[in-house]
Amino acid sequence: MSQKEGLSGQERRDHLLKLLKNSKEPIKAAALAKLTGVSRQVIVQDIALLRASEEPVIATPHGYLYSSDFGPKGLQRIIYSRHSPSDTEKELNILVDHGVSVLDVGVEHSVYGNIFRPLQLRSRLDVKKFLVQMSENNAYLLSSLTGGLHLHTIEAPSEEVLKQVYEALKQEGFLVDIKE
Repeated sequence: MSQKEGLSGQERRDHLLKLLKNSKEPIKAAALAKLTGVSRQVIVQDIALLRASEEPVIATPHGYLYSSDFGPKGLQRIIYSRHSPSDTEKELNILVDHGVSVLDVGVEHSVYGNIFRPLQLRSRLDVKKFLVQMSENNAYLLSSLTGGLHLHTIEAPSEEVLKQVYEALKQEGFLVDIKE
């Protein structure tokens, strides 16, 4: 893709939407900046304007996505889970190995309130990329704020898959509660 330097703000945002809509993978702000010939900060501001105009652009740990392709395709549930940081990969792999998408992670903090971040994990590769990014940035898991207790919004293709994943999480001692 060639750079689109000299575009007006609206033309640039239209170009960003086209790039995001045509991409099957998240695109980092730095890559969008390079493609459009502006700074990363301008891209962040453009994304904020797109969201304000109700475009379904979401931020993931891997970059920006146009989310219409990621709308509900199955049954969504919120699960409460608790485990040590060393069990994060195991928990996430249990979910994706059952065909469950991990849409987000959140905590209910006594001081900061509810904190949620999108994940959009659908495969072991997604899990691995997420964990590598956490490691490379020396980042802490949100659950470190709440003694390991956290929530995930998950999406499964059927009730049967949900039952299987609940059982697998229970067997590992991870599952605390489920919200229908």
